Amino acid sequence: MNRAAADRRVAALVAEYGSPDACPGALLCDRHRDEAVAFTVVEPDLSSRDLTFGELGELSARFAAGLAGLGVGPGDAVATLMGKSAELVVALLGIWRRGAVHVPLFTAFAPAAIAFRLARSGAKVIVADEDQRAKLEPGGDMPAGPPWRIVSSGPHPGDVPLAEVMASGDAGPQAPPEPVGPAAPLVLIFTSGTTGAPKGVPVPVRALAGLCCYMDYGLDVRPDDVYWNAADPGWAYGLYYGILGPLATGRRSILLHAGFSAPLTWRVLQRLGVTNFAAAPTIYRALRASEDQPEGCRLRRASSAGEPLTPDIAAWSEAALGTEVRDHYGQTEHGMLIVNGWHDDVRSEVRPGSMGQPLPGFSCAVLHDDRDEPVPAGTPGRIAIDMTASPLAHFTGYHGDTGTTGRFTPDGRWYLTGDAGYADATDTTSSGPATTT
Repeated sequence: MNRAAADRRVAALVAEYGSPDACPGALLCDRHRDEAVAFTVVEPDLSSRDLTFGELGELSARFAAGLAGLGVGPGDAVATLMGKSAELVVALLGIWRRGAVHVPLFTAFAPAAIAFRLARSGAKVIVADEDQRAKLEPGGDMPAGPPWRIVSSGPHPGDVPLAEVMASGDAGPQAPPEPVGPAAPLVLIFTSGTTGAPKGVPVPVRALAGLCCYMDYGLDVRPDDVYWNAADPGWAYGLYYGILGPLATGRRSILLHAGFSAPLTWRVLQRLGVTNFAAAPTIYRALRASEDQPEGCRLRRASSAGEPLTPDIAAWSEAALGTEVRDHYGQTEHGMLIVNGWHDDVRSEVRPGSMGQPLPGFSCAVLHDDRDEPVPAGTPGRIAIDMTASPLAHFTGYHGDTGTTGRFTPDGRWYLTGDAGYADATDTTSSGPATTT
């Protein structure tokens, strides 16, 4: 292991994304080569199209101009209710070029969940796919006279046609992307609400440093990889590491413009020659249960997050995928925190049941249940981040300060994840495995 090299990389990332004139449009798009492929968008019939950074830059600039015409300025919230598509990426980059804040909405949400997030975020505009548009009709929790404008591609009275928004950028020279600085919110994403009402998590521009660090050290995504994060961008893992991380690092990523099915996933893995794959354990279990497992599918890296990875998947993956699946742990608030990292500088043997070691840039510990001090090795307790020794930790409070106080110890040193675990005997507060219970 070479933690010193990782620490130097963390310092460089903090400086890069902490610049006073940090500009999301430049960091996520314009600084990359125009001809470089940003995304390969795959349809259910396995036809595909490559979306280059040059094309993204042009289209997102037009979308940003259209948002300006709708009165959206830096700091305003714009929601998306869209599937994994080229149109989604164009809309997201247009939002960020404008200096606005993206509010992701999962396409499986019912109208009540959508209305809650739109109201809490104060969204000015929502961009919706045609197959999602019916969820925005008045009734129940959806107001008849909403304060937000709707952008859609269908003929809906009162909506702003998507084509009209895109055409706004043809009126004159494109404005450069807005520099907003490292503390400006890039995303306002809501927690799942499993432990109470969903809470809005502001993700600042400087959080891109941590996302890049996980792409490098957790997933080990290399320039020659065919990388696919199968998580939905309506949730943190898919948005952070399927959209934002690849854009920031300039690594090509796959977007499957379809719902999940195990046979289709297998076909994409094989047809596109995926070498680096990330998904929830549920996806791996479905792949294992599928009767359509092709031969010759060989991954270089496989990673899992979102729920505990059971030992049976790890055993199956070696034969079926050509590599073990490594478990990673994180939260919406900070991104990935504790990982069985793949990069040579941090990789170590996986201990069954272990979440791994803190990602470079994070210092974690297990605290007593009744006092804010680390417990002895092997003793269950509360998993926490040491905010005084974690340069990549970026979460400071929920949108509207809802329930923030209980996530930090009174002295502000520890962020409490709300999860329980214990540390192995070889663990330290800055590195070492921690196992959930």
